[in-house]
Amino acid sequence: MSTLRRARYQFKAHPLTLDAVIAAAVLLCMISSAFAAPDGDHGVDWGARPPNTLSLLLMVLAAAALVLRRRSALAVLAATGTFALIECVTGDPRAPVAMAAVIALYTVASTTDRATTWRVGLLTMTVLTVAAMAAGPLPWYAQENIALVAWTGIGATAGDAVRSHRAYVRAIRERAERAERTREEEARRRVAEERLRIARELHDVVAHHIALVNVQAGVVAHVMDRRPDQAKEALAHVREASRSALDELRATVGLLRQSDDPAAPTEPASGLGRLDELAGTFRNAGLPVQVARADQETELPAAVDLAAYRIVQEALTNAQKHAGTGAKAEVSVVRVGPNIEVSVLDDGAGASAETGTGGGHGLLGMRERVTALGGTLTTGPRYGGGFRVHAILPVQTRAGAERKPV
Repeated sequence: MSTLRRARYQFKAHPLTLDAVIAAAVLLCMISSAFAAPDGDHGVDWGARPPNTLSLLLMVLAAAALVLRRRSALAVLAATGTFALIECVTGDPRAPVAMAAVIALYTVASTTDRATTWRVGLLTMTVLTVAAMAAGPLPWYAQENIALVAWTGIGATAGDAVRSHRAYVRAIRERAERAERTREEEARRRVAEERLRIARELHDVVAHHIALVNVQAGVVAHVMDRRPDQAKEALAHVREASRSALDELRATVGLLRQSDDPAAPTEPASGLGRLDELAGTFRNAGLPVQVARADQETELPAAVDLAAYRIVQEALTNAQKHAGTGAKAEVSVVRVGPNIEVSVLDDGAGASAETGTGGGHGLLGMRERVTALGGTLTTGPRYGGGFRVHAILPVQTRAGAERKPV
């Protein structure tokens, strides 16, 4: 079996060698048929009708032409067809030079389109058959003449079938390659989306808690000597904020665990259910926050619940950093028809405009979250000072948007 496989690889690497072997085999078949008389007294009689010199020459020329059949199929068919035509008219006894024409016709049919195969096949069949019937040495109804129709038809049909099979296999291979490319592109897209989601979560968690730590650290530095009790209270808030940051970071990084790692942390997922707790952390950091809810305790999908929480968290963090001393914030969550609307307002004196034009990723992350869920986000300065963040999120998310939050 290995020898056959090596031979096949050699022939594929050197097609001209394969064509030479085929031409030699066809020549051997033609010469054998030319020396055989099928109707002898004892069956096939070999050597009873030796071919003449012209027939031998035509067989050799036709077989030699087949060596070039892959390079110029139509030219080889024209040459072998001409040799077969001469043999049909002059050969006596007839040598099967038409065998070479049939092989050439098969090559044309297997390498061209179906329309060309029909035209060339009918032309070859008609010319050879009519010439043999009209000018050949045998009667027009002789079986040798009828056989020309059968053999040329078989050659054209076999070549067309091979061409169709090759096209089918090529189409299947192309579809498989295209599907593989599509799968790879989809995998890369999903990886990129997951990286973006994790980066967004990390930004929201770190920005919020680090902002609180920064504010409380400033309070500690300001009152350390004069009011140590207040400094201790601020340090306790720093410790609480840092612990919360570590817990949320641990939950986020848990996404990167392998399938056989321990289960995810049992900390409750961030959502509007923890809105009062979130507002309390900002009140402890010195930003008065009022919370108003009119969502009728709507049970939100996990993705919407997390997005609403992160939007409030990011907006309050921006207000804490940019709204200035003495600013206040208001948070409202309202159910309006099929949507949940989240608004965060502050009355900072001008500094909050920086939130809308700065180079940070907070507003970009909020907008990505809302857009992924099919909602809308509006941000901008308020008339008379301050900043406004308003998000409209659909209660029913689009297919595929609902995923387990970190």
